[in-house]
Amino acid sequence: MVRESLIWAAIGTGFTFFMTAAGSALVFLFKKEISAMAQRIFLGSAAGVMIAASVWSLLIPAMEEAEAAGTPGWIPAAGGLILGVLFLLGLDSLMPHLHAGSKDPEGRPSSFRRSTLLFLAVTLHNIPEGMAVGLTFALAAQHSGEPGNWMAALALAVGIGVQNFPEGAAVALPMRQEGVSRGKAFLYGAASGVVEPIFGVLMVLAAGSLTAFMPWLLSFAAGAMLYVVVEELIPEAHLGEHSNVGTMGVMAGFLVMMVLDVVLS
Repeated sequence: MVRESLIWAAIGTGFTFFMTAAGSALVFLFKKEISAMAQRIFLGSAAGVMIAASVWSLLIPAMEEAEAAGTPGWIPAAGGLILGVLFLLGLDSLMPHLHAGSKDPEGRPSSFRRSTLLFLAVTLHNIPEGMAVGLTFALAAQHSGEPGNWMAALALAVGIGVQNFPEGAAVALPMRQEGVSRGKAFLYGAASGVVEPIFGVLMVLAAGSLTAFMPWLLSFAAGAMLYVVVEELIPEAHLGEHSNVGTMGVMAGFLVMMVLDVVLS
């Protein structure tokens, strides 16, 4: 069971990594950064995808798993979510990083270059996404007789992979503007997605030995994803004028991820 979920988690997170690398490859095609409006749309849609994934793919299954085991569903859902938020809050406070469009870095003071700080920001963002994909495949393996769980895990991998495409560009293109070579900017952008397969596999291994805590692990990943959405994606999607574009991006991303999850599962 663990082996099967490891294989599928590697495939799913491998796809999300590939999409990050594909977005980074845009640095070979464009000389400038993507427009501010396009950036808001991309960030908004990413936020919508992650909100829907947190609810439909993580929190609801967490409550269902807990209730099937005779535990009130809200306890692990709420407790795991809080732990996930605290986990990302700690990483956000400790890891030096710089969000695109910002002048001042966050986290602990460091002497890192702006390009490295931009890379770390997206890497931090990708950690909960890898966790989420890995856990949904681990859950599907635990209920291998129910094909809907496999389809739901695939839907999550597809949804996150699609929104990773502009994320790769969001690392590579600003680095090119900072004077980094195209090849190096591409490698930085692609490398920011490596944490997804790593954390996806780690979550499968953890779930294999902590089956009873699966509801907590699922909601932990949901809390980490929601932290990224609220702390980073939604504020950045609403910077400047005409922020309703970012709002519509959130709605569109949520709708697409919700439909993928419901139809495929």
